[in-house]
Amino acid sequence: MEEKKIVLSGMRPTGPLHIGHLFGALKNWKKLQDEGNNCFYMIADWHALSTEYRCPENIRKNVEEIAIDLLVSGLDPEKSTIFIQSLVPEHVELHLIFSMFVPIPWLERNPVYKEQIKELKEKELNTYGFLGYPVLQAADILIYKANYVPIGVDQLPHLELTREIARRFNYLYRNIFPIPEPLLTETPKIPGIDGRKMSKSYNNCIFIGEEPDSIRNKIKNMFTDPKRIYRKDPGHPDTCPVFVYQQIFNTQSADEIKNSCLNAKIGCTDCKKIVAEKLVEFLQPFYKKRKEIENNRKDLWEILTEGSKKARQMAKKTLDEVKEAIRMDYGEKD
Repeated sequence: MEEKKIVLSGMRPTGPLHIGHLFGALKNWKKLQDEGNNCFYMIADWHALSTEYRCPENIRKNVEEIAIDLLVSGLDPEKSTIFIQSLVPEHVELHLIFSMFVPIPWLERNPVYKEQIKELKEKELNTYGFLGYPVLQAADILIYKANYVPIGVDQLPHLELTREIARRFNYLYRNIFPIPEPLLTETPKIPGIDGRKMSKSYNNCIFIGEEPDSIRNKIKNMFTDPKRIYRKDPGHPDTCPVFVYQQIFNTQSADEIKNSCLNAKIGCTDCKKIVAEKLVEFLQPFYKKRKEIENNRKDLWEILTEGSKKARQMAKKTLDEVKEAIRMDYGEKD
């Protein structure tokens, strides 16, 4: 019988998840879970602290928000281990051990680090914690001896650093860590309501558990085809953010909508009304399930606590191996 593959991925608790997360990650996480893999899905609160250290009071609330969205999206605590990073202190200890032999230039050359420093100018990120973010991420992955990490293309540099750290540890001490492989999947790129990448920092998101009237209002104000000035003008659906939504949430009628737009038989206002109702219909089951879970937070925390205990059992076993390999397992043997 083929041994189950170990999969690890996580989300930073910076607020509720949006439909970009649903199509970009969560659907794939559910698929990996349902295929029978040994999946560990982490709420990465230590990582959130690396950028939100000035206002950490929101992190706990956001942990709950993300946990609810994970369950709403179909993750099953009977099939997957859903846990909170900070409830497994072995992550931090392994991060410290790795930091002893990771060269600083490995971190400074990371393109993701450079990009985020530029993008998040309003935050003071010239900190040790933010520079060492990928080392903690390596500990997150390697402490479960993950075989696969489902990620987006933009996260490949971080995973490659994890692979380098695993190789360096195995070379210096003992061959403990498998070299994790990325799992890249083709996912639709869902623009935000302003046409840019959907991001909470841009305030342009439609959230998984959003109320129907709020969805309708956001779609009503969504950017459309900038080249179409008047209703009588032919549209350009291939460059219109609203048409991306038609293709995803109104697949049966998308071709018809496209032809109508190209021939000026439908206006942007009517097109957005159609999209809004299709999106409301699509998200209605998520919205209802979210309300149910929100009213039973005791059970939610039981899931997170039990998941964290299960994760910690495996993490401790790996850390014991690491300590033995670096000859720092004092008093841990009879």
